[in-house]
Amino acid sequence: MQMSGSDLSLYVHIPFCTYKCPYCHFYVVLDKEPLKDLLLSALLKEIVLWKEAIYGKKLVSVYFGGGTPSLFGAKRIQKLLDAICQVNPIGADCEITLEANPENVTVEAMRDFLHAGVNRISIGVQSFQDSELKILGRKHQSSVAERAIFATYEAGFQNISIDLMYETPTQTLSSWNKSLEKIPTLPLTHLSLYNLTIEPYTPFAKKESELRKLMPDEETGGQMYGKAIADLQSCGFEQYEISAFCKNSLFSRHNIGYWIGRPFLGLGPSAFSFYETKRFRNVANLTRYAKLVEDGKFAIDFTEEISPGKRKRELLALHLRLMQGVDLNDFGTLEDETVTSIQKLEELELLCHKKERLYLSKKGIFFYDHVASELL
Repeated sequence: MQMSGSDLSLYVHIPFCTYKCPYCHFYVVLDKEPLKDLLLSALLKEIVLWKEAIYGKKLVSVYFGGGTPSLFGAKRIQKLLDAICQVNPIGADCEITLEANPENVTVEAMRDFLHAGVNRISIGVQSFQDSELKILGRKHQSSVAERAIFATYEAGFQNISIDLMYETPTQTLSSWNKSLEKIPTLPLTHLSLYNLTIEPYTPFAKKESELRKLMPDEETGGQMYGKAIADLQSCGFEQYEISAFCKNSLFSRHNIGYWIGRPFLGLGPSAFSFYETKRFRNVANLTRYAKLVEDGKFAIDFTEEISPGKRKRELLALHLRLMQGVDLNDFGTLEDETVTSIQKLEELELLCHKKERLYLSKKGIFFYDHVASELL
């Protein structure tokens, strides 16, 4: 999980969806062919705009997120990967991930993506309980999710990840256990856990008070998380980050980059980047994004310069998400306020020291948000 000075990741936002889930706060648009052509043209030009930043770098990962990137089609994905290769070669060890929804997965489609150059698939399962999927606004059933995973494996993918959500409305420890019981029966190499967060300006936010009454309480949520850790470890998954588990060391190289501070460029409408001490975001509107890029301009509408002190605090907090902990030697001299915060968190038994490494304690894993806010 080490990083060299020339490492770089690319995130490509493909915003198309056939529907928008009521909890989703990402920028998405309705799945229409003319809009796909518009986005492809703009992305090809944006890659050229960033050629000086991309050229000569070690591309660690390329991540097609959304939205539902699988709706974009294998031919368009291949054109984007070819365009990136023209600017900077993509090595054989580069992790290339594509997100998909279960209802869009077929063996043929997945085989086409594999041939296009994708080597990792992330499937938005969320739950293996049909009643929970319905409340979450998902359009697939649990049986469809299982078929999608096996279809992806049959197509030849050796690295398959899924997302599961907990602390969702009507969910119980019993129903959560039933979802977890599915995991050993599936050809998975990676799993990400997400507890439901009700984001502003979503349909769920409009009925938040009603939904809160149906959601598990904090204690039950903690039990769900603890049960997931135990069950996943018992069937061969290693917890390498507070919300991520893998087999055969197939951790998400892209997501690891966020936690260790690897520079990344975000392409497409609404995509975030972090590069050369700046955090910035593209405009969250496909038409405006495309017009700016077609005119030869960067489509950035938000930029934040990160001071060295703030960046060090952010990196320390983010790096602590990893089970391997933090080598404090890598951080040099820490601010007095940060040292005091670390001591306070150790007294609360949320952090622990082993020589020069700092880790979340077993208790701290459950209270990471508190740890991060204290350090920041």
